[in-house]
Amino acid sequence: MPSSPPPSPHSPPGPAGPPGGAPAAPGRSPLLESTAGAPAHGPCRGDIGRRVAARREQLGLTREEVAVRAGSAPGYLQYLEEQPATPGIGFLLRLADALETSVVELTGGLADLPPGTGHPPSRPELVDLDLEQCRTLLGSHGVGHVAVTTPDGPAILPVNYLVTEGEVAFRVAPGTLAPLAGDSRMAFEVDHIDDALCRGWSVLVVGAPHEVTDPDTVRRLDDQAYGMPWRGGADAGWVAVTPARVTGRRVDAPYAHT
Repeated sequence: MPSSPPPSPHSPPGPAGPPGGAPAAPGRSPLLESTAGAPAHGPCRGDIGRRVAARREQLGLTREEVAVRAGSAPGYLQYLEEQPATPGIGFLLRLADALETSVVELTGGLADLPPGTGHPPSRPELVDLDLEQCRTLLGSHGVGHVAVTTPDGPAILPVNYLVTEGEVAFRVAPGTLAPLAGDSRMAFEVDHIDDALCRGWSVLVVGAPHEVTDPDTVRRLDDQAYGMPWRGGADAGWVAVTPARVTGRRVDAPYAHT
């Protein structure tokens, strides 16, 4: 059946593991324990809705109170907070005023600046993530950073990655990496920082890297890839990291805007 259209902003109101991860069991990747059927990156909410919900909670307001301030319907506000949505600029201006913030902050308009340029929170909370939370944030694919040794020395490279068969796999251009020794270790990290909400998280995967050369495995990874590598094009080769340790942290500031 076709999905129901989103409510209008003016529609009638409707009803309202061990801390820091854990080392892998001998011979088994911790990334193989993902819960079947779980969303790739947790609940699918738009960035605007996530910021609206967080800001409303920081102010201690109900959806009904914000809807009255913004001249909207609580049902639409609920939709905005829980589903990806693209509200018009007129509604965003009223909503930003109702939440005592700006449209720029609600829409993440500072996202193209280096992270951390906003005012630091006065009372941040640093929380270790358990293994299941780390797996959820890693998801099935995305963009992360890998610490590698290149012929010119150490480097941090942004890479498109996949999580598959309990490993983190990514592609690099030929000649990017120094030869991988049998006892090599590699660190892969993925993170997110939201200056507008003064919060963020990071997940670190440390393990043994190996070049993927088996033709069937290469074809499988090529089929699963969500795009071309940033460098190397069709000549880029796959490298996979078998995790020995997966850890994560979240920094939060529940009172950053009060």
